Amino acid sequence: MVEVKNLVKRYGDKLAVNNVSFTVNEGEILGFLGPNGAGKSTTMNIITGYLSSTSGTVTVDGCEILDDPKGAKSKIGYLPEMPPLYQDMTVKRYLEFVYDLKKVTLPKQEHLAEVAKVTKITDVYNRIIKNLSKGYRQRVGLAQALIGNPPVIILDEPSVGLDPKQIIEMRNLIRGLGKKHTVILSSHVLSEIQAVCDRIVVINNGQLVADESTQEITSTVKGVKRLQLHISGSDASIMPALRSVEGVTRARKISRTPDGYGEYVVEYNVDNDIRKGVFNAMAKINCPIVMMRNAEMSLEDAFLKITNGEDVTSRRGGRK
Repeated sequence: MVEVKNLVKRYGDKLAVNNVSFTVNEGEILGFLGPNGAGKSTTMNIITGYLSSTSGTVTVDGCEILDDPKGAKSKIGYLPEMPPLYQDMTVKRYLEFVYDLKKVTLPKQEHLAEVAKVTKITDVYNRIIKNLSKGYRQRVGLAQALIGNPPVIILDEPSVGLDPKQIIEMRNLIRGLGKKHTVILSSHVLSEIQAVCDRIVVINNGQLVADESTQEITSTVKGVKRLQLHISGSDASIMPALRSVEGVTRARKISRTPDGYGEYVVEYNVDNDIRKGVFNAMAKINCPIVMMRNAEMSLEDAFLKITNGEDVTSRRGGRK
């Protein structure tokens, strides 16, 4: 549905995007991640047609963005971080304005009513936008992106500024969109990406550094496994003992459990089975282990390791 191929963007001597390639399949929700200054926003702006690339191509549902910009843009609904709302308009008048601007040919009132229903703004349809809450304004911004039923929806930080209840509602809306549209979602809220996305692409220093399913992304850091432990005893004794076990690369205390045990996470190389070594080390200092289990790496941890340049086993260059 969306193919980004060998994308390059230069600003003078600065290389903002360096040979980035990936595809987004029909009906897929793709999470697009990257630290500040990584080239993420530049790539998003090229896909939507707001910027031109120095070289490379972006094809949206068969339309190349430079050769057929009008055709490609007609396939995209875009919600930027700051929704382009006219604050003094009512929701209804604003959506009618966007409908006319996009030159949509679908039955006007029926289509706008359907969009309002999908985004759950029917109850504020006749209210002035500036009087709406932040959550409702985000929904109105999402509604304008859906006008014309474009096959591709691009969302840039759709949950910014929302309260926890509104964030959950927005996630549910995005999941619903994935049933009828291809969705590209950019967000700094990694829990949001993990909750709704089928696949995750990570860009860093202008280059694509990871392209994995959401389930696999936490395994892209090469050669790292984790143990979670609950141990009874003194931190001053436990931490040096854990770090002394052969194969351990990192040990840290997370918290204390309600029943008074210390909770620790130990990272180790996959070539080592450290469980016996950890058991013996704790027995030696008389600190009983009351719980030991394998622990999955969080998306936040994987993202930090990937963008910090640690070795990864990610498949790069896009998937078919």
